[in-house]
Amino acid sequence: MFTSLELKIPPPVVALIAAVLMWILTRKFGFSSFDIAYKFALCGFLVGLGLMIDLAALWRFAQAKTTVNPIKPRNASALVTSGIYQYTRNPMYVGNFMFLSAWLVWLGSPYSAVCIVLYVLYMNKFQIKPEERVLQTLFGEQYAVFCKRVRRWV
Repeated sequence: MFTSLELKIPPPVVALIAAVLMWILTRKFGFSSFDIAYKFALCGFLVGLGLMIDLAALWRFAQAKTTVNPIKPRNASALVTSGIYQYTRNPMYVGNFMFLSAWLVWLGSPYSAVCIVLYVLYMNKFQIKPEERVLQTLFGEQYAVFCKRVRRWV
């Protein structure tokens, strides 16, 4: 039924949609909010961490001379398993998760966490699992070993 959504919406757009929904929940519906000490520093840390994770992933892809286009995983010419990929199979999506976490802290609405959960669920079903099917076909046993050794998220 929803398979038409597989590999259709670029992951940064999915994260942006989640961020907008978080803002709507917080501002438009007036749900309660919280404030924490050092909010600016914590948000800066989370954004910085997300940026470092994303840049480390992009760097590894550039070194391997393979595609970073998440909509066309069939174009992958190499399986990247070193660097940040030793810790997560999807560091760019983890980076987006960090950005959304910073946004959650900034907004101060616990109800916005629902949007982060929806982001993870959407990404697992419509982006990551289809990517994994393609990568399994392209790289076979090498990819299977990688999946056994490294977690999908963290």
